[in-house]
Amino acid sequence: MHSTHRNAIGRVVAGYLSALVIGTGLLMTPAATVAPGGISLLSALFTATSALSVTGLVVLDTGGDFTLFGQIVILSLIQVGGLGVILLTTLLALVVAGRVGFRLRQSVATETKSGAIGGIKPMVLRVVSLTLAVELAVASALFLRFLLHYDETPARAAWDAIFHAISAFNNAGFGLRSDNLMRYVTDPLICGPIAAAVIVGGLGYPVLIELLHRYRLPLTWSMTTRAVVVFTPVLLIGGTVFIAAIEWNSPGTLGPLDWWGKIQAAAFQSTITRTAGFNSIDIAQLHPVTWFGIDILMFIGGGPAGTAGGVKITTVLVLGAMAWTEISGGRAVNLLGRRISRSIHRQATTVIILAIGLIIAATMVIMLDAPELGFDRILFEVISAFGTVGLSTGITADLPPLSQVVIILTMAAGRLGPVTVASALALRSRPVRFELPKERPLIG
Repeated sequence: MHSTHRNAIGRVVAGYLSALVIGTGLLMTPAATVAPGGISLLSALFTATSALSVTGLVVLDTGGDFTLFGQIVILSLIQVGGLGVILLTTLLALVVAGRVGFRLRQSVATETKSGAIGGIKPMVLRVVSLTLAVELAVASALFLRFLLHYDETPARAAWDAIFHAISAFNNAGFGLRSDNLMRYVTDPLICGPIAAAVIVGGLGYPVLIELLHRYRLPLTWSMTTRAVVVFTPVLLIGGTVFIAAIEWNSPGTLGPLDWWGKIQAAAFQSTITRTAGFNSIDIAQLHPVTWFGIDILMFIGGGPAGTAGGVKITTVLVLGAMAWTEISGGRAVNLLGRRISRSIHRQATTVIILAIGLIIAATMVIMLDAPELGFDRILFEVISAFGTVGLSTGITADLPPLSQVVIILTMAAGRLGPVTVASALALRSRPVRFELPKERPLIG
């Protein structure tokens, strides 16, 4: 990879680490927590990493253990972490534009509807405006509900609304209640706006921008937009049916609710697995089969270049298209009416293999460190960390220090790893000086 490309990715990682150090330091101050003398370095680092990587796993109660100042620090890290995704995308676009020259610069200007050939700045401004607009709309809806229905004071209702709106749009999953959103399980005016914000944030900024500009021209949508728009509902509905079918009569989850409440709770939890981390039912009481199904949804995640984590919908679809082409005996890999280049085959395969390898390694280390927690719970925790989801079966606070460090590294890798790996592969430029002779090994 060219040194300019390495420097670009290096600056992204350096910026992430700088924000992490500042956030950790602020959370360690006595003013950030109710505990005398502040919290430990490990607890502060865990919380800061979870917020900055918009994950939502917690070792302390956000609403009970942190002061208003501490909550503001956490919310700031969430906002920085969420917007950092588009800043990374913009930075990489600049690098690519600098390499391939005028044609891509012209394309970027066209996509952002800007008159300038280097139309990156207008794109950033549009993304920031879109982020703030969605967060404001969701916060307004939640404010009215908290104020009028739950009799909160205007100041309390405003803070609850702002915190949950930003946490939802950035797919963070941090809440200010010890039971997260379980007390609102059958309230569509709380769960609805939060779920909507999660979906919008998880679509990905390129998809949102294209939908805003070309919503009447679906035939002109890019493959990324079509893939995300088509398969997001498939995953949401499939997850809802799956959770409802397994948990319908479970006394610890959906069982006590009426039929409409069960559908609401299942739909909300299916949405959240895409990777927000809120919960309106007790995750610890779910059937192990439900945990495993949620593992799959968390691993997939949402759309590329958005606030969601996971390996992304497009990556999984490319792998699926490759498998179908091989099974059906086709020659070219096609997806949604377009042919996928071979370089994308390699990128998707690499991201999936590295993700699975990271999950396996992290799971093994935690199993050695805390075998009493059980394989299914540990695997759930690790995939939740990698997918920057934040759902937990309740073992996060009980993890030994080494296991907490593993989760911290997994959250950071889940936020930075897939996008930096994919970008490095996309930006590399290595001339081929020779090729080895071909041979076909036996497969399967």
